[in-house]
Amino acid sequence: MSMQKLAPYGSWKSPITSDMIASETIGLEEVAYDGQDIYWIESRPTEGGRYVIVRKSPGKEVEDITPAPLNARTRVHEYGGGAYTVFARTLIFSNFADQRLYRLDQGSAPCPITPAGGRRYADGVIDARCSRIICVCEDHRLPGREALNTIVAIDLDGEVEMQVLAKGYDFYSSPRISPDGRRLAWLAWNHPQMPWDGTELWTGELEKDGSLGAVERVAGGSEESIFQPQWSPDGVLHFVSDRTGWSNLYCWQDGHALALTDIQAELSRPQWRFGFSTYAFLTPDRIICTYAQDGIWKLARLDASCLKIDPIKTPFTEISYLEACRDHALFIAGSPDLATSVVKLDLSSGEIEVLRRSGRVDVDRGYISRPEAIDYPTGGGLLAHAFFYRPKNADFQAPPGERPPLLVISHGGPTGAASSALNLMIQHWTSRGIAVLDVNYGGSTGYGRAYRERLKGKWGIVDVDDCANGAAFLAERGDVDSERLIIRGGSAGGYTTLAALAFRSTFQAGASYYGVSDLEVLARETHKFESRYLDGLVGPYPERRDIYRDRSPIHFPEKLSCPVIFFQGTEDRIVPPNQARMMFDALRARGLPTALVEFEGEQHGFRRAENIKRALDAELYFYSRVFRFQTADSIEPVPIENY
Repeated sequence: MSMQKLAPYGSWKSPITSDMIASETIGLEEVAYDGQDIYWIESRPTEGGRYVIVRKSPGKEVEDITPAPLNARTRVHEYGGGAYTVFARTLIFSNFADQRLYRLDQGSAPCPITPAGGRRYADGVIDARCSRIICVCEDHRLPGREALNTIVAIDLDGEVEMQVLAKGYDFYSSPRISPDGRRLAWLAWNHPQMPWDGTELWTGELEKDGSLGAVERVAGGSEESIFQPQWSPDGVLHFVSDRTGWSNLYCWQDGHALALTDIQAELSRPQWRFGFSTYAFLTPDRIICTYAQDGIWKLARLDASCLKIDPIKTPFTEISYLEACRDHALFIAGSPDLATSVVKLDLSSGEIEVLRRSGRVDVDRGYISRPEAIDYPTGGGLLAHAFFYRPKNADFQAPPGERPPLLVISHGGPTGAASSALNLMIQHWTSRGIAVLDVNYGGSTGYGRAYRERLKGKWGIVDVDDCANGAAFLAERGDVDSERLIIRGGSAGGYTTLAALAFRSTFQAGASYYGVSDLEVLARETHKFESRYLDGLVGPYPERRDIYRDRSPIHFPEKLSCPVIFFQGTEDRIVPPNQARMMFDALRARGLPTALVEFEGEQHGFRRAENIKRALDAELYFYSRVFRFQTADSIEPVPIENY
């Protein structure tokens, strides 16, 4: 190995470029078995963020199934998920442009089976007995009223009028049919609950004419969240519940819920999107499951006949979308050394087959920083959790005595979680000499219900404290430069970023990606799914308008005293673009260095390769000017006001 060069932190040249991240990485989600065929969805920045359903058949290469320009993405709850289902090589999927359901038979062109205009569909399951799909429907055709959510049945040929099976609740998800086709299970909840706060599990008899007969509430309520109802092969209803403070697996037998696991772990994920799964059946009694402990996901076998759970050793620390077929498990997984991938695991031999990786380029491990799980003291005498990444580059080291800048990441949600899987965007920073702290602040999932509920009524306080205290902890420990502390985040994480910059003096710069600056505007203008979310995070609106104003950075521009860059999509329905513009104008008026980068046509999150690249480059350029280091690569300048 050649001798490392001396260069200041931030100025190291890295092979992990913005071009690589934007053009050589894809998103992976929603795996499914159909006989021996395996399906999943790929989101491709180089195709304008198009979502493509692909298939891997035995002995064949991966092939695209949905042709361009079709985009297999639903907008139910705005965040989507559950965009397709497959049976006997027939696909039913939602197309993003018109939100209609399409049927795609092998050898035929896709054809719509739902009418145009105003309705969206998600989370479907095939009812073979009645030749139909049962799914969630979100109807936006009612002028001046919020969308209407129901569970409906739709004829697979599109020739019979849609039938409403369940209505009356504000939200529905997870319709699932028993193996004999005679019973349906589903989840429902009402405002102001979010699905991780409280949901209800219902079952009903499916009559011969396809209608729903007698129904029964099985579990759940305002203080219990139910996740992933699923029938075993012999027709026993299973589900995940957090009734003990930890989400464990249960089955419903003889009118009672029987706990199949009793561990301090999380077998559920926050239901921001449809289609998540954390367990699957091999036989009626043999279950494969994944669960999170201390932010790390693990795989295990569960023998339901004797309530015995045996961990399965894998190299993965992040596992999602779990499915099973015979003695194989299928899932999306990643680790600190492996980019998120579609993985097939032979449960008999332990052999792992990677079917597709999200990153198409191998990166030498000499440029990869591994996460260190850290706990540190925060408000109220409690501990917060985070993953710390030190700068790492095989070709460079910093001059003696210099400490690196720190980039603190506040994840979205805020009911989300930082992942320990290889993330090239994080490595983009660390390989240039910038340390990263990816914070699982109070309110994050993966640490039990009590940890998640730390944020109740305290959004903008607990999360901000945990991010600021994490940065201070590392600075006091001598790991980072206390004079070069940066915070960045997207969506809800963008709000945490702006609140930290306005109400704390810890940080010297920040970047907000489609972040919230005015809680009142968010409460008034956001979409149905989140329209009452802030009741739990902040307080009822407009009754507690005072709290909303007190915690909105837009009302306290005089408290901002450091540079901030804003990134925003012009068609964002979740965080309206005017929030970024108002905040940018306020900083500009105060004479602070600030920049606003808007992307035409982008929504909540950037999906086009050219915009992903531009955002990364602009953010690095902004920090280089603020902290006066020279970037190793030539970057297109971004206009900075008051610089």
